[in-house]
Amino acid sequence: MNSSNPQSQLGFVIEIRPVERWAVYHRLQELEIPCGLSTNRPLKVEISSPIAAIQLWSAVKQNTAPRHELVCLLENCWHEKTNIKD
Repeated sequence: MNSSNPQSQLGFVIEIRPVERWAVYHRLQELEIPCGLSTNRPLKVEISSPIAAIQLWSAVKQNTAPRHELVCLLENCWHEKTNIKD
């Protein structure tokens, strides 16, 4: 993982199962977050902003969390949105 500006970017190694790793890698590519992946190697990700960190967390969570946990997160978001409108 090469970093053009080491003070503004942090490199992370993400250890997750291979199928999940490829799904997260493809999602990060869609989000244009610099990352690298090789067969039988962990996912390497460069984070250069708080938004990129949240997107990384979201991509990993979406692919690794049990379904019931994702449903609870979504319901909490809907609940918070409803409270904001009141």
